[in-house]
Amino acid sequence: MTRQKSFKGRIRARMDKTSESYTTARRQLLAKADAEAGTPAGPEQPTGPAAAASQPAAPAEAPAAAAPGARRPYSDEVIRRNTGRGWDEWFDLLDAWGAVRRPHPEIARWLEEHAVGGWWAQGVTVAYEQARGLRDPGQRRGGLYEVNASKTVAVPVERLYEAFADPALRGRWLPAAAFEIRTARPARSIRANWEDGSTRLLVTFTARGEAKSQVAVTHERIPDAPAADKLKAFWRERVSVLKQVLEA
Repeated sequence: MTRQKSFKGRIRARMDKTSESYTTARRQLLAKADAEAGTPAGPEQPTGPAAAASQPAAPAEAPAAAAPGARRPYSDEVIRRNTGRGWDEWFDLLDAWGAVRRPHPEIARWLEEHAVGGWWAQGVTVAYEQARGLRDPGQRRGGLYEVNASKTVAVPVERLYEAFADPALRGRWLPAAAFEIRTARPARSIRANWEDGSTRLLVTFTARGEAKSQVAVTHERIPDAPAADKLKAFWRERVSVLKQVLEA
């Protein structure tokens, strides 16, 4: 782990000096290390096209090592079906563009300009930032954390929206919580202040048919990892109770 961290530090130092992408800087450092350790060719070794024919193909460069704790939240098949490319393809393109030195909103906008939907653009951006060690899992680039929970419920999307928007119905599955709605788009999304006064919620609703819909809760601006862990467990439990209440 120490050697990997040291090597990543050398990569970033070269990036700062040369403005190269992460992948290019890494490739140059690996090539330099191979040259320094080099194995000189003997005089009897062929050169030119004959050498290429007689020597085994050089192994493909290994992908950049993922940062500790980094994960890809969806399979390569799912991300390809929804964005047109797999994880490694997007990561290579983002490296070449210089995303490792750019802020989160700019990366997400770049992906949207390449025909990636807004929700998937956010997911690819977060996974990329984690893979390149720019943020811990669940952590925003600014240092704060966020957690997510989602659930598919066998009710129309309008009913699922009411479960958050209507205080009486909300109290059946989210009791004793100060939930102050800031903005709302019926059957689409809600932004709200949470009871602690410093964190916020983004709740989005998606119809999955006439009698099925999905809710996704994002709890934002969480100050630290322990608080994020507690809220993650809390929301996973609450959306399960929500499903039970609405489907009863």
